[in-house]
Amino acid sequence: MQSEIRHLILDIDGVLWHGETPVPGLVDFFNTLDRLNIGYVMATNNATRTAEQYTKKLERFGLHIAPDRILTSAETTAAYLEPRYEPGSAVYLVGAKGLHSAMKAHGFEIITADEVAKGARAPLVVLGFTPDAIYKDLAMAALLVDNGADFVGTNPDPSVPNELGPLPGAGALLAVISTSTGVQPQIIGKPGPIMFEHALKRLGSKQANTAMVGDRLTTDIAGAKAAGLWAILVLSGISEMGDIQQANYKPDFVFTDITELGAELARTA
Repeated sequence: MQSEIRHLILDIDGVLWHGETPVPGLVDFFNTLDRLNIGYVMATNNATRTAEQYTKKLERFGLHIAPDRILTSAETTAAYLEPRYEPGSAVYLVGAKGLHSAMKAHGFEIITADEVAKGARAPLVVLGFTPDAIYKDLAMAALLVDNGADFVGTNPDPSVPNELGPLPGAGALLAVISTSTGVQPQIIGKPGPIMFEHALKRLGSKQANTAMVGDRLTTDIAGAKAAGLWAILVLSGISEMGDIQQANYKPDFVFTDITELGAELARTA
């Protein structure tokens, strides 16, 4: 491990927990970061929750972390889109509370599937993961995209980690719209550069002293390498050791989990 790594961008799902189950050693890991004075932000492609909801979840796991240390793809998407559209622009959303809250906070007017079915139109369709999407939600999104609306995805993750195993994620929902319309979305979250730029700004760090810690080669590791960051893969989530050989982007370091990572950080401090 390189001692010049002084900041971490931490993925959440598959790295810190699986669903409602924290990974072993979660509290000890953050105590290690604080003791070593290693800065961190959490950057998740999950757009279902607000930062405040994540802080409450972390509190249930015994951690007290401020919301400004949690960057979601929903918040990144809304912040990126706000200056590109007129204030009060209509947007059609497929997503959970985190995405709705972020888009409202950045001045967008949300229209519903029922309103679209009755003739309402919007210049923008934004889709994030939600376990509650039904056919009508996706059908109205496809209708708007077919009629020329911009198509944006919070993240491309094909699956989400769960106690039961990987389940369909935002990328699977995006594929429904793309298959129907032939239009590919603009992706805001990892592996694209936008979320990494926001995370570095929050940390006040540079690429040379910052590492991305993630469990997915195709988003966390690919995005980190493309952004010029150190890339650390933990094997507690989606990607496995056998996947590395076939990956286009290789991690700089591989650890079983954050407990092993924390021990290495302490050893090389």
